[in-house]
Amino acid sequence: MTSLRRNLVFLLFFLSASPFLHSHLFTYAASTSPPITRPRIIFFTDVGSDDDDGDEYSDNHSSHPEMLSPMTTKLNRRSQLCQYNPCLENQEPCAQMSDRTGCLCPGVSGADVLPHAPRIHSLQPITEGENRGKVEVQWCAPSSVVSEYRVVIQETEQDALEFQAPSRKGFIESLEPGVKVCVEAVNNAGRSLPSEFSCRRYSALDSSDHKLLAGIIGGGVALLLLLIMAAVILWKYQMYKKAKRESSDGLGNPSYSTEGTL
Repeated sequence: MTSLRRNLVFLLFFLSASPFLHSHLFTYAASTSPPITRPRIIFFTDVGSDDDDGDEYSDNHSSHPEMLSPMTTKLNRRSQLCQYNPCLENQEPCAQMSDRTGCLCPGVSGADVLPHAPRIHSLQPITEGENRGKVEVQWCAPSSVVSEYRVVIQETEQDALEFQAPSRKGFIESLEPGVKVCVEAVNNAGRSLPSEFSCRRYSALDSSDHKLLAGIIGGGVALLLLLIMAAVILWKYQMYKKAKRESSDGLGNPSYSTEGTL
C-alpha cells in the first residue's frame, strides 16, 4: 500500500515538472479539435458582371452604396409626368423634355403604326383681325407619332387642308352651318380613321353673331317681363290708394251711413 502511494506521488510530480510534456498534450488537443468555421459573406458589386476574381469579402462593401445611389436617383427623377399639353402649339416635344428632365411621357405608338385619331377641341368663327370671316378649328394631338395633320371638310368640294406636325389649329375660309369637319393624323403607316371625337358638325349657334343676337333677344325678353311686373305693381298700388281715400272720405262725413241718410 505504501509503495502504491509512493508511485502516485512520483507520477504527479513528474507531470507537473515536465513543461515539454504539458505543451505537447495541449498541442495535440488543439490539433484534434474541429476547426471553427465562419459564414461566408459575398457582396455583389455589379449585377450581371462576368468577373469572379475580385475580393468577395467585406473590403468591397463600400462599393455597394455607390451602385444603388444612381439607380435610386434615376427612379426618383422618373416618378413624375412631363408637363406636356397635347393641345398647345409651339412647345417643347415631350421626348426632348424627358431626355432633359427625366420625366415620364405618355405612351406613344411608333411611326410605322397607324396613328390614333386627333380630338377636335373647337370650331370657332373669327369676327376680328385679319382672319375675320374664317372658321378656326383647334385640335389635340393623339398618342402617336404624327408627321402632319389634314383637316377634311366633308360633303363639300373643298380640298383637305394640310398642316405641319407641331400645329394644333388651322383656318377654314368659309363654312356653312351643318357641314362636318374632321381632323386626321398622318404618318408612315397612313391616316387615322374618323371617330366621334375627331369630327364635328359646324353649328350656326357657334357663331358669335348668333350668340350676340340670342343675347339681345334674351335681354329684351327679360326687360319686357320687368316692365310688366312693374306695371302690375304700380296698378295695385294705385288701387290701394284709391280704396284708402274712399274709406277716409266716408268716415269724415257724419251724415254718411251705410243704411242711408239720417
